[in-house]
Amino acid sequence: MTHNKKVFTETLKAWTPLAIVIVVMSGLVYTAVQQNYRQGANDPQIQIAEDISAAIEAGTPANSIVPPTGTTDIKASLSPFVILFDDSGKMIGSTALLDGKNPSNFPSSAFDYVKTHGMESVTWQPEAGVRLATVVTRYTGTESGYVVAGRSLTEIEKREMMLMVMSLIAMLFTLILTFLVIWLFKRMDHKQMVVTETTVEISQDKIS
Repeated sequence: MTHNKKVFTETLKAWTPLAIVIVVMSGLVYTAVQQNYRQGANDPQIQIAEDISAAIEAGTPANSIVPPTGTTDIKASLSPFVILFDDSGKMIGSTALLDGKNPSNFPSSAFDYVKTHGMESVTWQPEAGVRLATVVTRYTGTESGYVVAGRSLTEIEKREMMLMVMSLIAMLFTLILTFLVIWLFKRMDHKQMVVTETTVEISQDKIS
């Protein structure tokens, strides 16, 4: 094996475990920050849904809080919206508009979960290219049903994409840098070894 090949092989052997750690840690950091972005996207909707549920339970008529026809274009707007459903899952009010009409395909399976657990977060995609962070709560009393509060994930997904790009760049930079540092040290070690071996050989020749 030539000198350069030997240095490369030893460098690769020493660097591989470190590279695995770097990749895993980069993935964990990305996942943690991405989840923080995504969970934070639900915060306004949680407050809106809980406040509306509390108002209805306190006696405010549902139709006086949310109109029957929406005004917020959820395809274009970043503004929060609210949709009300009765206990059977029928829409009774909406501030949301999609293609000029109230969106009607919210996943009703979320209502079954909310009956037991009180709240559910759902990433809703009513049509291709429209992704929404929604929170569902239940109201009971003289009226019973569900409040869906949501808003567009457009800005959050832009941040997630930027985070992914930055994470990949940082990971690749770290991988390359650590490889070069280890390679440099291995090369220096081999040069020192060659010098030592040469010195020993010269000394032996003199003794002979």
